[in-house]
This record gives sequence, structure tokens and C-alpha cells, in this order.
Amino acid sequence: MKLEDEIKQSKFKSEHHKMVLNIIFTAHWVELQNTRMLKPFGISPQQFNILRILRGQYPNPASITLLQDRMMDKMSNASRLVEKLRIKGYIERIQCEEDRRQCDVFISKKGLEILKELDEIIDKQNETFEELTHEEAKIVNELLDKLRK
Repeated sequence: MKLEDEIKQSKFKSEHHKMVLNIIFTAHWVELQNTRMLKPFGISPQQFNILRILRGQYPNPASITLLQDRMMDKMSNASRLVEKLRIKGYIERIQCEEDRRQCDVFISKKGLEILKELDEIIDKQNETFEELTHEEAKIVNELLDKLRK
């Protein structure tokens, strides 16, 4: 559906202004899809992001700083998210021997299992994006990367 129809607005200051609104609107739309997908599992998109980072690190540990640096939502509190995931049994947090202020974070077997289950759901959800061809998706990626230079 066109942005104009979604937000009930037909005029924009400029095409660039419309583009910015379209990016923001689409980002929120994707976030809502992810939130709905994750809700039955009792995890937030930010917690899901932490789990994916830890799976990428597996079997090596990650520090809170590494997690914060790699998170997509830079405003999230990685320490708080780690603690919530630890309580759910999805991760393990071990105090560093060398520096008591630091801790090593590992994904648990339970965390790997939930990600495996979610992978199938995400693959199905991503079929929504196959409305774009491979080449179109590549162009969108290149344009978004160019905006962030």
C-alpha cells in the first residue's frame, strides 16, 4: 500500500521528506511484524537481537560491550536485556576471572533451540519481502547504505 494511503496524507514538503517518512513508517511496520512473531516466545526484538549476536559468537563468549556495539537498537540497555535472557535460561553469564567488573556471556543450549525454532518462522515471515526481486532488494540495500554514509 502506498504511504499516502497508509498515513492519509497526500502532500509532502518534498520527495526527500516523503522518503524519510516512508523509511520511518516501513521500519515501524517491520518492527511490528517482528514483535508479533516473537510475542508467543516471550522475547522482545532487542532480546532476539542479543540471542542472534551470541549465536554468531558461539562457542566463544561475548562481553556486554561487544553486544552493545553490535546491537541494531543502540538505545537498548544490553545489561538489562542479558539479565532478562539469563532468567529465562537462554544465556549464561560468567564473571571474568581477570576483571571482576567484566562478564562473559554465552548462549545456552535452550537459547540455541529457541533460535532454531524461530529461524523457521522468520523464513516464512521473510516471504513477505519476496514481493521485491533479488535485484530490487540489492538496490534498496545499496540506497539505504548510501544514506548512512
